[in-house]
Amino acid sequence: MNTSELQKIKQRYNIVGNSEGLNHALDVALQVAPTDLSVLIVGESGVGKEIIPRVIHDNSPRRRENYFAINCGSIPEGTIDSELFGHEKGSFTGAIGESEGYFGVANKGTIFLDEVGELPMATQARLLRVLETGEYIRVGGQKIMKTDVRVVAATNVNIRKAISEGRFREDLYYRLNTIPIQMPPLRDRGEDILLLFRLFAMQMAEKYRLPKITLDDEAKQIMLHYKWPGNVRQLKNITEQISVLSQERVVTAKMLQQFIPNDQESTELSTISQPGQHSYESEREILYKILYELRGNVSDLRRDLNSLRKQLNDTRELQGARGFSSALIDEGYPAIPSRGNELMGSAGVSPTPHSDIQDAEAEEIKTEEPETLNLSDLGRQTVEKALERNGGNRKKAAQELGISDRTLYRRIKQYGLTK
Repeated sequence: MNTSELQKIKQRYNIVGNSEGLNHALDVALQVAPTDLSVLIVGESGVGKEIIPRVIHDNSPRRRENYFAINCGSIPEGTIDSELFGHEKGSFTGAIGESEGYFGVANKGTIFLDEVGELPMATQARLLRVLETGEYIRVGGQKIMKTDVRVVAATNVNIRKAISEGRFREDLYYRLNTIPIQMPPLRDRGEDILLLFRLFAMQMAEKYRLPKITLDDEAKQIMLHYKWPGNVRQLKNITEQISVLSQERVVTAKMLQQFIPNDQESTELSTISQPGQHSYESEREILYKILYELRGNVSDLRRDLNSLRKQLNDTRELQGARGFSSALIDEGYPAIPSRGNELMGSAGVSPTPHSDIQDAEAEEIKTEEPETLNLSDLGRQTVEKALERNGGNRKKAAQELGISDRTLYRRIKQYGLTK
């Protein structure tokens, strides 16, 4: 593509920069736009991956159809299948009606799956089938649905490492990676850093009616040699901070160092945590863990209360029988010696009075120590019992426990239940 056409695209989408890596990414996007091939955009967080899918859709034959950008990492694991592929009425609690899902609504259009590396394994299998055949089944349904959707995916995860760790399907990776596009990090874009700084400084000056800030030569060198782990997003934040907090409008190297962090932050692509390792980066994971363990505690507590209630009922029945015997004696009936009393009498042992028996039983109940409730042991017992009841079928056991297959797999690894 010639330079003039490329500049028109940059002006249309407010893309700033002339680096070779950025120009190559835009060139590939425009070349693949007229086709229906799947595209996988790879790059660090904050490099602007979300611009490429928009460029592809707007320059494709599907530009008049729907375009949906979906952040896969923000949808809870328990509802992501319903969000993407729809569900039938009554398929789960709260499903008061049918839902087409994004793949149904976006028919003939384009879907952008951001953070595709965060998809659960079960959802990855469903997505692979849609990419290969265009068919899918709604949650709780049996009818095969058809859709014609162009899929563009993006990730900041090291997919190859995730595949080796068993956290991402290799066949799905090759299906998505038909056309790979690599977005360059900001530290590799050279003079684009200064162009972006001027743009953000000008936007702040116009928005808040402030004098525009500029950099001296030494400050420019610091900007060019900094690693920028947060990429364009971090550069924008620092520019806004300087515009508001700096008293001087010409930023020197000493002033700039007050705003740029000195810690050595990693600029490598993130990886998905290994099986058995628990990551509480999202609130939903913490809530799932608490609810799951609380459910086990309530079940065990109910069982203990039922056992204690049974013991109390037995004690009351025993006391009632003895009271009936005492009433017969009071009415003038001769006491009927029990077999136990006869044996004790023949052995020279006097029977224990009724009050002594009650005291012994009460003392025994009082001195009995309650069973210690350990969250880890309760969770392990719950999972073991569910697996035994379902003959080792993990899917059925997960349904009984009310958790996903992925969560049950992590519990099995955590408690060492694998054989």
